[in-house]
Amino acid sequence: MDRLGDIRDAALELFTRKGFEATTMSDIGAAVGMRAPSLYKHVASKQDLLAQIMVATMENLLAAHRTAVANVSDPVERLRRATEAHVRYHARHRLEAFVGTREIRGLTEPHRSLVLDLRAEYEACFRAVVQAGVDAGVFHVDSVRLASYAILDLGMGVAVWYRADGEHPEDAVVWQYSEFALRLVGASRA
Repeated sequence: MDRLGDIRDAALELFTRKGFEATTMSDIGAAVGMRAPSLYKHVASKQDLLAQIMVATMENLLAAHRTAVANVSDPVERLRRATEAHVRYHARHRLEAFVGTREIRGLTEPHRSLVLDLRAEYEACFRAVVQAGVDAGVFHVDSVRLASYAILDLGMGVAVWYRADGEHPEDAVVWQYSEFALRLVGASRA
């Protein structure tokens, strides 16, 4: 039995539904069938749980990005794969995306700086892919940074509306959003 995993899952659901500030350790304990004082055998604090969730989310996004673009040199294919990984993650991890976006204000130092640094690293990955396409003459944008932000927003938005049992299958959404990203950067087609 993975008590820490159960506690993190309960905290994630409660942070999504009630918000970080409104969630108490007693709420989390009740969700996993423990008294609040017993939680401290598994986690240091509610702040620590939020930091674990947000750091893990960013580390998972970075790992997915690196895997997606590994051994791919063509800028168009790199952006397609990076966008697909980004969108797929947000379709499958809606709660993490929601908490990661909404609850950054709840993080204290040093957690806040760590998460912000990971976010900056992730955005830089997309910026590098777009810049490589511009340098190769296959992407045409006025601002590489703004293009990378727009592509990131595409994926993050999926977390708001996507449902696995909804009208659009995950693979179709992932493919279409990668097409949107390529259009956004004015990708030249061979």
